[in-house]
Amino acid sequence: MKLYMSPRAPNPKRVCMFIAEKGIESIEWLAVDLNAGAHRQQDFLHLNPLARVPVLTLDDGRCISESRAICSWLEGYCPDPNLMGEGYEERAFIEMYDRYVEWYVLLPTAQWVRHGHPGLAALENPQFPAFAENQAKKREAGLEWLEKRLESHPWVAGERFSIADITAFCAVIFSAPQASLPLFTIGVVFIGLGAGLFGHGTLTATMNSAPPGQAGLALGAWGAVQASTAGMAMALGGILRDLAAQFTASAGAY
Repeated sequence: MKLYMSPRAPNPKRVCMFIAEKGIESIEWLAVDLNAGAHRQQDFLHLNPLARVPVLTLDDGRCISESRAICSWLEGYCPDPNLMGEGYEERAFIEMYDRYVEWYVLLPTAQWVRHGHPGLAALENPQFPAFAENQAKKREAGLEWLEKRLESHPWVAGERFSIADITAFCAVIFSAPQASLPLFTIGVVFIGLGAGLFGHGTLTATMNSAPPGQAGLALGAWGAVQASTAGMAMALGGILRDLAAQFTASAGAY
């Protein structure tokens, strides 16, 4: 069996976590590069005409799409540990809370990120910033409900871990890149301020310590050192970025 997924997308992540909790090792995970449009290619459309991940292909060639449907199949394929409820009553309550999280936390989170994050413009074109703001407010309301729920219960659906907790985790973790944008902006400002203060301080120290008549030479040496270190930092940053990109290859978005 094969699972077509995207590592950072919330719904494929739900299925991946479900598989991990079950301890199933017989399913091959295949990353689909959403940013490159691999999900719109004919080979993938043959698996799911709606061009969505995840998709689970069974040994007999049939395909199951939609994360909840895949998890339902996996629950029957590998009953232990149970994640969707024992008996009709527990199943109903777990599904209810899973749907709560799905509709009132995960969905607005996904819409907020898709329409508000510039890195997802290729997947959501056109983006609607006003819609993103609206969904952000709905997400906050959903998170407030989730917070209150977890104040009175150890797990989302009650007294034990279930698929509802997996959905909640994936919803919260998916919003991390979007939520970190203000922190990133503040970080850039402080880094720039620090670099400016450091440059001014080293230049002042260099000029003050230069022998009489050699201020120009000292200034030139300071500039050469600054340029060399900046170039090395840029090269190292580029290498680290490429390594990170390879590590998260095919990690497009929901």
